[in-house]
Amino acid sequence: MNAGAVNRVCELARIDIPIVQAPMTYIAGAQLAAAVSNAGALGIIETTSAQGRADLHRVRDLTRGSVGANIALLFNRDPVVVDLLVANDIRFVTTSAGDPSLFTDRLHDAGITVFHVVGTLAAAQKAVDAGVDGLVVEGVEGGGFKNRFGASTMVLLPLVAAHVDVPIVAAGGICDARSMAAALVLGADGVQMGTRLLASADSPVHGNLKQAVVHADETDTVLLPLDGKRMMRVIRTQAAEKIDGARSFEDGGAALQRVQRLYFDGDMDASVANTGQVAGRIDAILPAADIIKQMWTGCREVLAATAQRLEAD
Repeated sequence: MNAGAVNRVCELARIDIPIVQAPMTYIAGAQLAAAVSNAGALGIIETTSAQGRADLHRVRDLTRGSVGANIALLFNRDPVVVDLLVANDIRFVTTSAGDPSLFTDRLHDAGITVFHVVGTLAAAQKAVDAGVDGLVVEGVEGGGFKNRFGASTMVLLPLVAAHVDVPIVAAGGICDARSMAAALVLGADGVQMGTRLLASADSPVHGNLKQAVVHADETDTVLLPLDGKRMMRVIRTQAAEKIDGARSFEDGGAALQRVQRLYFDGDMDASVANTGQVAGRIDAILPAADIIKQMWTGCREVLAATAQRLEAD
C-alpha cells in the first residue's frame, strides 16, 4: 500500500488513509489490526498483554499492509520489547502512559518511527524535546486513561498544533467523516479511533459490549478516579457506578482485573470497559473496512462542500 503518500502521517506509517486504530489492551490484536490495515489504514497491536505480543507475529498471516504497535510505558518498561518489535518487522510505534524518552532513542536506532500519546501541551513539548517523530494528541473525551485536568480535543488539538512542527494524529471524539474533517482543520495530519473500531464487526469483543456502545448516548460514559491526576473514562454501567461511588482505585481494583470477562464473555457487570464519549454518536456495527473507507471518502466530501459553501456565501 501507500502508492502515493497523502500527507506526513501516511508517509511515515506507510499507509494510504491517515487513520490509526487505537491500541486497546486485549482488543487491539491481530484480528482487528489486520482488518484496519487491509483497508489501507494503520492497524495497531497492543503489547501490554501476552496475547498482544504473540499477535505481533500472527498478524502477518492476515495482512500484507503496514502494521504498527503500541508500548504502554506504565506497564512495559523492559527494553526487550524493542527486540520483539524488530523481530516482527514493526516499523511504526506509538508510546503512551509514561516518559517518552524511555524508548525513543532505542526505537530510532532500530529504524522505527515513534509517535507519543499526549494529553497536554506540556506533555507534547516534552515529547518533541525527547525526539519523537510525531504526536497522538488525545482529548479528555476519549476512552481510557486521562488526566483529571485534561482538555477536550477541540481545545487541545489546535493548541498543540500551534506550538509544534511534528505531524499530529488527533484522538478523542472521532468516529466519522465530519469529526475527521474537523480534526484536519484543527491541525491534525490524521486521526486515531478506538471506540468506533471497538464497535465494529471485526472487533473481537462480545456483542453485549458492542450493543452497549450502539445504544449509548453522549452522557453514558464516566471518568473514574484512579490516583492523583489520573482518571479512566469508561462506559457507564452498574459496575462503573459502583467504582465511581467508592471514589477509590483500590476499591475498584478487583473489578478492573476481570475486564476480559466483560470483553469476551459479555458479562457487563464483571468489570469496566474503556469507552469514549463518542459512543453517543455510534449507531451501527459495521466492518472496519467500511468504517474507514466511508470515513475517508466522506471527510474529503465534507471539506470540499464546506469550502464551496463558504465561497458561495
